[in-house]
Amino acid sequence: MSNPLDLDLLKTFVAVAETGSFSSAAPRIGRSQSAVSMQMQRLEQSVGKQLLTRGSKAVVPNAVGTELLLHARKLLKMSDDALASVSRPEESGCVRLGIPDDYAAFLLPPVLARFAAEHPLVTVELVCEPSAALSQAVKDRRVDLAIITRLPDQSVEILRREPFVWVGSPLHVAWEQSPLPIALFEVGCAARMNAMKALADDGRPYRCTYSSASLLGLTAIVQAGLAIAALAMCSVPPTLRVLSRNEGLPELRDLEIGMLRSSDPRTGAVECLTGFLRRELTSEH
Repeated sequence: MSNPLDLDLLKTFVAVAETGSFSSAAPRIGRSQSAVSMQMQRLEQSVGKQLLTRGSKAVVPNAVGTELLLHARKLLKMSDDALASVSRPEESGCVRLGIPDDYAAFLLPPVLARFAAEHPLVTVELVCEPSAALSQAVKDRRVDLAIITRLPDQSVEILRREPFVWVGSPLHVAWEQSPLPIALFEVGCAARMNAMKALADDGRPYRCTYSSASLLGLTAIVQAGLAIAALAMCSVPPTLRVLSRNEGLPELRDLEIGMLRSSDPRTGAVECLTGFLRRELTSEH
């Protein structure tokens, strides 16, 4: 008779599969890189089959691993749900959550609605600032958690990779102008750097007609036909059109959406929201 699957090993496997490397999975599950490697060896020995393909750039599940990944996510969710069902009455308190306003507009509301339904005694205070400011706010302990766009070389737990797309007004053709008029998020923003690098690599001349930390400000400029912008797919309002290579625009790299946590002693409410966001934001994409 075979041994039952170890949930800790499955949690490590899911973290490796979703982050693409042992080193990125380590901070997510609170273990060292060597411990992650040992846990994966134990899991592969347990099932009697290799689960991962180690490529030059990333570690990815093979066919067997992909099948196990589906079951692993279901088992971990069932485990979380079971724990939540017996601990819910004790979950109370306040969590200060930081998030950029472009994610707060569309990505977060349905997630927080589900959290409130499951954990009615936990209050979430939102702090909307750009990712760079939120990274500092976590260090200063002004927020307990922050959902941010990862900057190059920034150490952060990656929750999901979000498609990054060009958007324009459906009533105008600003992308046909030269130099290309673009509206950008403020200096220091990962989205801004991503868009400018794509244009530079493509050799496309452009001019920045508007710069702001506000999603509302960018979309207003784009809707007026004064520029195009680059947004996370989850932040694109229905009033704008997603553009593509057909409009002569360069391809954009995906954004990495991650989570930072303060070093303050973590309350049950903070741990509750942390686990919920991790589960919801990774499973949605």
